[in-house]
Amino acid sequence: MGRHQGGRRSIRMLPLVYRWSEDGRENPLPVRPIDAKARFRGRILGMVPPPWLPTGLDQQPFDFCGHMRELCRDITRRCSELSHIEVDRLLFGVTQARNGRVHGLQARVTPLRFHKGNLTRQRRGILYQVQRYFVGRQEVLYLVTFCLPRYLNQAFDDKLITLFHELFHISPEFDGDLRRHSGRYCVHSKSQKDYDKHMAHLAREYLASKPDPALHAFLRLDFAQLQERHGSVVGIMVPRPKLIPLVAQQG
Repeated sequence: MGRHQGGRRSIRMLPLVYRWSEDGRENPLPVRPIDAKARFRGRILGMVPPPWLPTGLDQQPFDFCGHMRELCRDITRRCSELSHIEVDRLLFGVTQARNGRVHGLQARVTPLRFHKGNLTRQRRGILYQVQRYFVGRQEVLYLVTFCLPRYLNQAFDDKLITLFHELFHISPEFDGDLRRHSGRYCVHSKSQKDYDKHMAHLAREYLASKPDPALHAFLRLDFAQLQERHGSVVGIMVPRPKLIPLVAQQG
C-alpha cells in the first residue's frame, strides 16, 4: 500500500470513516447477489433442498449475512469462550470467490484496531490509522468475511469449525484487536493442529447444547441448494478496511 506516488494519492482520497445507515433508508449497507453462474462452470443447480431444513421463504433472496449474524449471536450466548463477543459490533460480509476451487480462502476476520485496541500505529516514522466503520451509531470493531460460494460448499462440520475458528481470533478484551498467543505464532498459536482440534471441540459442544436447528439449517445446504430454493444468495459487500497514513490527510 502506498509504494509509489500514485498509490499515495489514491490513499489520500480514501475516507477515514465509512458510515452506513442502520435502517437502510439513507446510504444502506451494499447488499449484492453472488453470481456463481458467471464464474463457475461446475454444478450450479444442486439436489432439491430437503424441506425439513428451514432457510426462509422459497424464491426469496437468501440473506446469508443475516442468517450468519443470528447464528453467531446464539453461539456467543452458549459458548463461554466466546461470550465476550458483542455481535452487534461485528459486521458480517461476503466476498466473491474468483474460481471454483474447493481450497483457498474460506473466511477471515479483519480487526479494525491495532495491538491493545489502539486506533493508530506508527511505522517507519509515519502514523497510520485503520479506517473506521459505523452502522448507524454503532462502531464496528471487526469485519467477518466469508468467501462464497466456496465456504458454503464445505461439509457441514467444516463450515461450523471454520466459523468457530474465525470467532476465536477475536480478542478476549474485545477491543478491536486479534487474540494473541504467546510465542512466535501469536495468531494461531504454536500448533495449528491443536488449534483446529480445539475449534472442533467448541463446535461439538455447541451442537451438544441443542440449539434451535433452524439457526444452523442453512449450513447443512450447499450454495447450489440455497440458490435453487431461493433464486439467489445475497450478502453485504464492503471494502476491506485499509491503513491510512495520517500525513496524507494533511497534504
